Amino acid sequence: MLTWIEPNQPLPPPESALTEPAGLVAAGRDLSAKRLLEAYSQGIFPWYSEGQPVLWWSPDPRMVVFIDEFEPSRSLRKTLRRIGLTSNWSVTLDQAFVQVMQGCAAPRSGQDGTWITRDIIKAYHALHQAGNAHSVEVWSQGQLVGGLYGVSIGRMFFGESMFARVSEASKCAYAALIAMLRRLGFSMVDCQQSTGHLASLGAREISRREFLAQVRRMTALPGPQWREVSIDWPPNTVN
Repeated sequence: MLTWIEPNQPLPPPESALTEPAGLVAAGRDLSAKRLLEAYSQGIFPWYSEGQPVLWWSPDPRMVVFIDEFEPSRSLRKTLRRIGLTSNWSVTLDQAFVQVMQGCAAPRSGQDGTWITRDIIKAYHALHQAGNAHSVEVWSQGQLVGGLYGVSIGRMFFGESMFARVSEASKCAYAALIAMLRRLGFSMVDCQQSTGHLASLGAREISRREFLAQVRRMTALPGPQWREVSIDWPPNTVN
């Protein structure tokens, strides 16, 4: 039976997730920054459609990228070198958080609607203002052409979504993020659910048990001073 949580109640443990639908932990109405931090620190994330209550998930297995394992494919390395060294693109950190979320929420081919609603954007913007949600932006001639956003607690980064208005822009944001996180001492990026696209970018599945152990360890570490962090462009992964 699905657990309903009131704003003053804690989330159930992720291990209590249902087997059908697989990974569903609880439902409720609270989407505050406090609730989001509680959820992510336990390896739980929200995912629901407009008109539904907030649904909280912890799938098993979990898709992740181990940063030390990340090795750009030959084609991605070639693309990054070409774009980074010969184009007028630039990559920034936390310069257009809401605009990146809006880009991720835009309609995509083959998808019916988006889970990134106005309430989701409002909630994550509050988390961004609190210093726990971050965006990577890709610019061309002053225009935002791609990016990604996610949540950071301690030295753990939880990826949420990415978008591209120009071919390869999201891959550039992703490569720049991985290079930055490696430099900052992060070891893993949560990708939530398995997709072929994520697998092509170096992600792989691990058990929920292993994932939660990593989350407990990495979120307990002191986080970086994000206001002092910068993005290297082109990232050193292309050298």
